[in-house]
Amino acid sequence: MEDLKYYAKLKSSNKTLVDLLASESSFSDVPNTWQVVVVDIQNSSQAVDDGKHHQINLTATGAIISVLNTIRKEKYNIEIPYFFGGDGATFLLPTLLLNKMIVVLENYSFHIKRNTNLILRVGHISVKDLNVQEASIRIVKHRLTEQLTIPIVLGNGLKKAEEIIKNTFVENNFTNFKEDLLNLEGMECRWKQINPSQTKNKVICLLLDATNETDQGTIYRDVLTKMDAMFGTFKSRQPIKSNKLNLNLSIFNIWEEMKITLVNKNWIYLFKNWVATLFGTLYLNLSRNGKQYLKQIGQLSHTFMLDGMINTIFTAEQNKIDLFIAYLDQLEKDKKIIYGIHITHASVMSCYVLDRKTKHSHFVDGTEGGYTSAARMLKIKIENIT
Repeated sequence: MEDLKYYAKLKSSNKTLVDLLASESSFSDVPNTWQVVVVDIQNSSQAVDDGKHHQINLTATGAIISVLNTIRKEKYNIEIPYFFGGDGATFLLPTLLLNKMIVVLENYSFHIKRNTNLILRVGHISVKDLNVQEASIRIVKHRLTEQLTIPIVLGNGLKKAEEIIKNTFVENNFTNFKEDLLNLEGMECRWKQINPSQTKNKVICLLLDATNETDQGTIYRDVLTKMDAMFGTFKSRQPIKSNKLNLNLSIFNIWEEMKITLVNKNWIYLFKNWVATLFGTLYLNLSRNGKQYLKQIGQLSHTFMLDGMINTIFTAEQNKIDLFIAYLDQLEKDKKIIYGIHITHASVMSCYVLDRKTKHSHFVDGTEGGYTSAARMLKIKIENIT
């Protein structure tokens, strides 16, 4: 019988990430009965060049929210791991939920194409089929901050799943859009670009992959140890600081959000949310609940992910960035890693807010299509190798 509560039953590790990677016995194999679901925006690099980076970020966030809202309504009280990738997302879920999630995501994909002209690829593959291809997925829960617990994955299973799904994708001529399946409750994108707390700092988006799967734990531990030594602790290099958060009061920003969150444009929604945003500054700065919400945002921001490769956003001064790149270049020259990096001036953030006390999550990317731009560099390197 399928273990629906597999991920929910995993105990969260309080070890540092470096220590966790040193004890790979803490990781467990994802059950064969579970599925990997991948959503990914086709030609996202070109879309970034066309100035659609804001829509890309919203679309990826909306895919996660669509899935989480659907699970929230299920009677099974299931918890699943998921990974935000800037221009897409990856989910691990029990087969029991697969058909429903694919229908929801394909419906969402049709909505996105109709409103933004972006093509959101949706696909899935079983963990069993990945294991047959010797692509493993080993997972553990890690307490990244006091309030945020994330999945940490070793193995090439998720990377293999994404590769297969991208290469076999055929656009679905989906025409039967169902309004009741679109559920983006809690989706918000109301923040201006977020500058680093130190004026000399820049924002770095890094994708880093160990060339040998068996070396992942060791390589990633060494890289993270180097980052701690060069840039300070995870908390200190975190790009989301409450004193740098400012609401975007532009009605156009609400308009762009509305195109993703609603089936049809709604002038009442537009005006109501614009006014709420105008008054939001007072709420955040003057009320106790508002101030508490601001403090929690950094704690609940997704700025680090390990899904078989490191995906992270952090801040640093240029001279330290240069030294770090030299370190990465040497690792790459030694054929231990391959990496893509994007350096920019600010972060962008989209949000999932069910309530402002405890139930909110924040998905962070760099400006100028941060993760997508880093992935473009990584892809070029891989193509040159092969």
